[in-house]
Amino acid sequence: MRGLLAQVGHWETARWGGAAASAGTRGELVFGLVQSLADLGAAAENRPGRPVPRLADTILADQLRVMADDLLAAGPRQETLAAAAEAISATRAGL
Repeated sequence: MRGLLAQVGHWETARWGGAAASAGTRGELVFGLVQSLADLGAAAENRPGRPVPRLADTILADQLRVMADDLLAAGPRQETLAAAAEAISATRAGL
């Protein structure tokens, strides 16, 4: 996660709006990761998932930090951490 945050933490609006290597914009790709981490955290806490508010692209690095911290605080199983690591790697590759 640190590598991804170091990569995107300083981006300005124009950079977030650029095309991702996969589909959509970089902001949309990273927001998908934010939602995935939120869903993994909800599952780790045995509660239903909820949609994460889609705020400005420049807030995405902060949302990533919060969701990662929340997931770790939930004390997830190893499989959940592996799924999170895979999602983070896929997002980095797609940027």
